[in-house]
Amino acid sequence: MNICIYGSSLSAWVAATCLAKVGHAVVIDEVMGDSKQAITDVSVIRDEPGLLTEVLCQIKEGRLSRRQQHSKVTADVHWLALQPNEQQLAERVMDDLRLNGARVLVVNQCNFKVGATEGLQLSLGGGGDVVYMPDNLQEGLALQGFMQPSRIILGIDKKAAVDKTKAVLQAFTSDLDCLQLMSSREAEFTKFAITGMLALRIGYINELANLADLLQVDINIVQESMGADPRIGSHYLSPGCGFGGQNFDAYVQKFSGILQKERQQSLLKTVIEENEVQKELLFRKLWQHYQGKLTGKVVALWGASFKPGTGSIDNAPSIKIIDALISQGVQVNVHDPEALGHLINHYGQHPLINYSENHLTAVEGTDAVLLVTEWPIYKSPDYKRLVALMRVPLLIDGRNMLDKRQAKKNGFTYLGVGR
Repeated sequence: MNICIYGSSLSAWVAATCLAKVGHAVVIDEVMGDSKQAITDVSVIRDEPGLLTEVLCQIKEGRLSRRQQHSKVTADVHWLALQPNEQQLAERVMDDLRLNGARVLVVNQCNFKVGATEGLQLSLGGGGDVVYMPDNLQEGLALQGFMQPSRIILGIDKKAAVDKTKAVLQAFTSDLDCLQLMSSREAEFTKFAITGMLALRIGYINELANLADLLQVDINIVQESMGADPRIGSHYLSPGCGFGGQNFDAYVQKFSGILQKERQQSLLKTVIEENEVQKELLFRKLWQHYQGKLTGKVVALWGASFKPGTGSIDNAPSIKIIDALISQGVQVNVHDPEALGHLINHYGQHPLINYSENHLTAVEGTDAVLLVTEWPIYKSPDYKRLVALMRVPLLIDGRNMLDKRQAKKNGFTYLGVGR
């Protein structure tokens, strides 16, 4: 099929690439993006593992192209993958499609609000069908998640659209555990409900971890026991120094806004506020350890991206930590396998920030190591070598990733999250 995808987000590029890979002829209309910018310079493509290689491959094979300004696009399927704040752009696309007169299928993958798909259908009129497919993208695993989904939720208000929608997605449904059909409103609400539940779980385990610190309880033991309970499970039940990411954070904020508007209250609002406080946890532990005397200290930061597997620093805890450290006159040696370029763009050549290409070089002469992102390279350090390199053997583990007993055995002061 001929498919036109609208958007410049990671979701748009992933959908365009995967649909092209299975044989569709895909044009991506970046709308607010710059179609003249080199593919290799588009950060959302560079940051996602494997995406740049696959995009270039599909362009070379001729199945994926970028829409140039004012060029005409004829497509059987129009796919909306816009940001939550770009609903007006989606409505403009609907107006253009209605004026064109051809009957089309529109897949709405945008997380606007409950009822947005119905509104887009009204804008389109009788010129086609609009269906809703929640964006379940996980940064770092985006290609795999799209190509091999365990389940797909489809919000379809007109039975006539079912067969054509299934035909578009046929290549991705062979290994599905579940294809769930429901109304567009139910699907939109389901997306927000799932995102909200994940945020609540993270917020709750972080609250338990902070309490465990006060009560001298090891939260890891508690976490394992909770996860073994079949009523609870282990997903999104790891304490840490806060969640980040552009998509996840934006969706939680959006759903919290809906709850506040409709019910004048939101449990999620508290989770969001507490998550911002949690992002500064490692700085507070460092502050307490040195009794507020941080000026002139040197600290290594292991990890800057908001999660492993991506170079994105959107809403990452590292930003709050670095801001707090440099405000106190602390020299920060930061290492990250993927995110240094974004950090340089964000901070420039700041006199208190060193960008280290090697995680061991970063710890030389330091008064503490703060582990912020759980990249595999940090999991099994040579503790004896670290002790020799550091001025003060202090480990502050923001992801409870390190072996507490081994660290202490080798002379480290170890501070975890609820440990």
